[in-house]
Amino acid sequence: MNNFINLKDISYIDLRKIIKDSKARKKYRKYLGSLDLDKDAPLKGKLLIQMFEKSSLRTRLSFYLAMRQLGGGVHNLRKEELHLGQGGETIKDTAKIISIHGDIFMLRTDSEQKIREFKNNLDIPLINGLSPESHPAQVLSDIFTIEEIKKKKISNLKVCWIGDCNNVLNSLIEASIKFAFKLSIASPKKYQPKNSIIKLINSNKKLISIFINPNKAILNADVVMTDKFVSLNDKVNQKKKKKDFKGYQVNKELIKSAKKDFIFLHCLPANRGEEVSREVIDGKNSVVWQQAANRFHVQKSILLYCFKKLR
Repeated sequence: MNNFINLKDISYIDLRKIIKDSKARKKYRKYLGSLDLDKDAPLKGKLLIQMFEKSSLRTRLSFYLAMRQLGGGVHNLRKEELHLGQGGETIKDTAKIISIHGDIFMLRTDSEQKIREFKNNLDIPLINGLSPESHPAQVLSDIFTIEEIKKKKISNLKVCWIGDCNNVLNSLIEASIKFAFKLSIASPKKYQPKNSIIKLINSNKKLISIFINPNKAILNADVVMTDKFVSLNDKVNQKKKKKDFKGYQVNKELIKSAKKDFIFLHCLPANRGEEVSREVIDGKNSVVWQQAANRFHVQKSILLYCFKKLR
């Protein structure tokens, strides 16, 4: 079995296999309904158990559809419904019960420690559906979307990230190194990546650059990405943080420095008027809905990777 926890832990060859399979499965589904099965139904009889400790719309729906279309079933757990976290059951014991009843486990969590503990105690594959430091499924799907629209390998493109240095950016940095694409980052100095990520960046300076000035970062970018300035469950002074990010909004003035045919991505949900203006996210260069729709195609192939069933 394979786990899907961080992009840095997966080989470039396997990541490419996931993208290739996603492309084939999306093409096949062109005339099928949401709950029509893929012809091969490779995960028939398998059960995906999902647990959400954070709010979820796209991840919840896309993994549900992905598993159902592959022929399997899905059961959702919520933390407040379990003994876990209430002092009544350990992660080790919870993992054993999940392993008995399910075939694969997807966790969207507020703790890196929980990811590690579940990994060490599960007897079935683990998928990181989002953690405080990583969002690998989102970023791999974004690479699929970028290459689908640009019709070229991402290694031939410049990607620009404007805004908070959060879990999505951490996975994007890992992706830049794996896929060898240029990544420029713009963020206020006090909000730039933590030391372990800075070390990773410094060892890959030919690919990754960090700026304080967003106009320098976005220069000649093929792809522009951002996310909310204040992440979900971010324990900060929100008013102050938003003030600190004034000048980092992706708007019509800033995008003048990008290439004319740039595409704009946002993992959603978005705060129009904060990290991005309405005219950009709802404009001609925005591909956010195609980006969101591609999630379940890629996550189908992630599931198959975990079961070692990629074609």
